[in-house]
Amino acid sequence: MNSSLIYPYSIQGSIVKSLLAIVLASIFSMAFAQQKIAIIQTDQMQQAVARGAIIWDVRDEKSYLDGHIPGAINIGEIGNVLRDPNKEDYIPTEQIQKIFNAAGLDVNKDVVVYGARGNPYTYFGLYTINYFGGKDAQIYHDGIDGWKQAGLPIQKERQTLPPVSVVLVPQPQLVVSNEEMLKLAQSKSVQIIDARTPDEFSGKDVRTIRGGHIPNATNIPYEDNWQDPATAIKLGKKQVADNSGMALKNQTDLKKLYANLDPDKETVVYCQSGVRAAETATVLKSLGFKKVKVYDSSWLGWGNNLKAPVADETFLNVGALNAKMTAMQNKISQLEEALKNKNN
Repeated sequence: MNSSLIYPYSIQGSIVKSLLAIVLASIFSMAFAQQKIAIIQTDQMQQAVARGAIIWDVRDEKSYLDGHIPGAINIGEIGNVLRDPNKEDYIPTEQIQKIFNAAGLDVNKDVVVYGARGNPYTYFGLYTINYFGGKDAQIYHDGIDGWKQAGLPIQKERQTLPPVSVVLVPQPQLVVSNEEMLKLAQSKSVQIIDARTPDEFSGKDVRTIRGGHIPNATNIPYEDNWQDPATAIKLGKKQVADNSGMALKNQTDLKKLYANLDPDKETVVYCQSGVRAAETATVLKSLGFKKVKVYDSSWLGWGNNLKAPVADETFLNVGALNAKMTAMQNKISQLEEALKNKNN
């Protein structure tokens, strides 16, 4: 029987369109479900613990043993353990692989990274997982502070996982090298974000041979991602009781912060050594920026390369620095002598 005799053509068309819409919606939902949100909240952290994800606490050992999220593992303070103390680059991959495998930290599995709220080294941990091939990692920005504030239980005993044997495979396409940055800096098609402080950007605060910034870079300090960017300063002055202000801004405010940037353009983020840049890069990706990379060597690589062009260029005055250090040492010696005489 001809179906058109039963259903008018317009109705058949509507049915087909409806079925197609349902199929497309199902496909989209499945794809979205498979793509995890990188930055998670406390309730999602609880779900991660419940499902048996690898929980990586990137803080120092003492802080970890004072109290951590139940089940979390720790290899020590990530910045000290995984980086060369002078160049602040990764130690050899073979050494990192040995450390990760001994701790049972399988980058290919479901991993959630946390530290203290607002600590960019947590994002450096996520960046590390991704750089060495992981594709299923997330970050808990509010960290141990958010966990405690929610009244959730903590563990003080060290947690261990069975050792694994995983080969770490660096993903150079996720980062920008010194040579690549020299070329990109000349390209107007690339957005460059400097995540350092305004004083570092302007050359007032010199932390390499030279101060200043990469030409055409836009300065958006990584602290601007926080609800209150001045929280760290306020804590130092005891103007606030805790670090709640270091919580991330909501999506609307973050979009406003980066409103002058094009999400479809290639974007490179840098700071002093790539740590602060890792936070900003993750935030940008969460906002839908499609081509985001971290300039791995950052200002350490750029400022110390005298062939690299610098805007607002200033130079480190080694003589003045030595004079300040000598004066400081003299004051320390005077205080030590005064304490010695007082005790006698």
